Formats: sequence, C-alpha cells, structure tokens
Amino acid sequence: MSGLEEFQTPLISGSSQGSGEYFARLGVGEPAKEFYMAIDTGSDINWLQCEPCDECYQQTDPIFNPSDSSTYNQLSCDSPVCAALELSGCYTDTCMYQVSYGDGSFTKGELATETVSFGDSGSFPNVAIGCGHDNEGLFTGSAGLLGLGGGSLSLPSQVKATSFSYGLVDRDSDSSSTLEFNSAGPSDSVFAPLLRNSRRDTFFYVGLEGISVGGEMLQVPLSIFQIDDNGRGGIIVDSGTAVTRLQSSAYNALRDTFVKYAQNLPSAGEFELFDTCFDLSSMSTANVPTVAFHFSGGRTLPLHAQNTVVPIDSSGKYCLAFAPTDESMSIIGNVQQQGTRVSYDLTNNLVGFSLDKC
Repeated sequence: MSGLEEFQTPLISGSSQGSGEYFARLGVGEPAKEFYMAIDTGSDINWLQCEPCDECYQQTDPIFNPSDSSTYNQLSCDSPVCAALELSGCYTDTCMYQVSYGDGSFTKGELATETVSFGDSGSFPNVAIGCGHDNEGLFTGSAGLLGLGGGSLSLPSQVKATSFSYGLVDRDSDSSSTLEFNSAGPSDSVFAPLLRNSRRDTFFYVGLEGISVGGEMLQVPLSIFQIDDNGRGGIIVDSGTAVTRLQSSAYNALRDTFVKYAQNLPSAGEFELFDTCFDLSSMSTANVPTVAFHFSGGRTLPLHAQNTVVPIDSSGKYCLAFAPTDESMSIIGNVQQQGTRVSYDLTNNLVGFSLDKC
C-alpha cells in the first residue's frame, strides 16, 4: 500500500487499564493479532512484549508469540536497521535492542521485522519492531509501545506517512477516538511551527513565544523555549508524557501567576508531584484562570479548565497539572492535549491543535 493512502485505528485512554498513556489498537503478524499499544511521540522504537518472557509486566492482551506468525523475521546484526539503533548488541548474529525511558522504564530483546495492520484500513510488511523479553518499569496494560517520533525507525517514518494525528479523549472517558495517518487535520486547528533539532531527531519541537495566565504574559526569557546551539532547551509535544513539564523558572512564574488569579479557589496544599492544589468540594462550578500557549506566528491556544487542573481524588481536590523540570527541555504532555486533535504535518512542518475535535 502506498504511503499516501489514509489509514487509521481506534485510540482509547489507558486509564481503565491502570495507565496514564493512550492506547492504539494495532494488528501484528500474519494472521494478525490485535494489541493495545501506548502511543509515544517522544520515542522512535516500536516494540511489544514477546514470548518467552524473562520479565514481562501485566498486559491486557495475550503476550505476542512470534512463532504464531508467518511474517516474523529476526534481523541479523549487519542489517541497516540494526545499525540505525541507538543502543544495540549482537547475540548469535541476532540484532538485540534496548530502550530506556525518562522514568527509568526499559525494554530489551531482539529486533525483527513484522507485518503491522490498522484494522481493515491498511497493512504494512517489514516494519522493524522490537520483540521485548525483558520489559520493566511503569508500563501497564498495553502490549508495548508505538514510537511516533521523528527518527528513522519510528512508525510514521517506516510507513512513509506525510502526516499523522490523534485525538485524546478525556482520560476517564470510555469512548474512543482515532490515530490517523495521511489524513488532513481539522481546518480550524491552531498551528504552531514544527521545529527539528539536528542533535535530537526524535522530538517534535514547537515554536513557542510565551505562556499567559488569566491574560497576563509570564515574564520569562524567550530563550527558555528555544533550542540553543548545543541542541539544548526548546519545548516538545509528547503524547507519552502525562503532565506538562516546564523549566523551573517558567513553572514558578506560571504557578505564581495562576495562584494570583485563583484567589477565589480554596488552597489545599500539595499532592505528590503537584505543589499547587485546591479544595473545590464546596463549589458547584469554579472559574479557573485560563492558561494559553502563544506560538510563533501569532497563533494562541487557550487551554480548557480540564487541561489546567486535574482531579486527584473523588472528594473535590484538584491540582494545577503542570510540574517543574531541571532538564533544559520542556514538554507539553497529554493532560494538556486532552480533548484535542493534535496533527503533525511532516511535509509542511506544522503541529495543529484543534479543541473538541476528537
């Protein structure tokens, strides 16, 4: 099938399976077996848990057994795909992969090619995919991970997609949306320039000129959101990170300004990674200060209240859903993308955000 045909697959919140990720349904092998795979625009390697397991976490679907598929093909150590891995090894001429993630989770196993299919909308042979025998960390529910990043081994790169988009339903919703490839994004999207970093080709950076709270622009240097000459800094859009992480000085400015405009909301201290929480149990409705991203090119994305504060218990405690990071790079996470169709136009280098279009 050509890379320009449209294809799509259902996408759900992993919340009911104990995960903060979003899961796409993907067929793997011949005959195809369907699996829930976490979508991650912040990484490139596609992988799923494989029999025999040395160490596998709990997943919803049965674990993939390569011997059940006629199209599973282990890659040798001298294959070009193996050479494209950041971290690879060789065992009896089989290409071994290992990927570690920012939260300490990791997967390792052998690299293979396999047929992947998207329901009845299309299938692709010879997609490089990791067959993970040792998978440990904060993975829950999903059978593995779809790498949707910008590197050569990501799924969009391998199927030669010119664009892709996803709609993230509300985290606690049991309805589904779609992960789509090569389809036009909504025309009412707020577009941001998609920037690339030659030193970190996986990530999709956006041109951000500032953030406002309650209409007041935060007083932080522009350079915080820009990629410097050493490839540091910048801000990426990441479907695989839950909470938006801002460089500490930007976060402090956002929090302090938010608190200033939220004086009508009763304070409720801290909770885990959140340092600014509110007790809304006595309020039937609450006015939350609007946080907005101001992209290069003059477009503004105002966030809904549910993208700004999140419930952390059933008794009315809500927290500001942003967190500081000591890293130079900031991240727009999936809580801030909830209820939004996010489209990545890889041809014209644009990221579009369309509210309520899932």
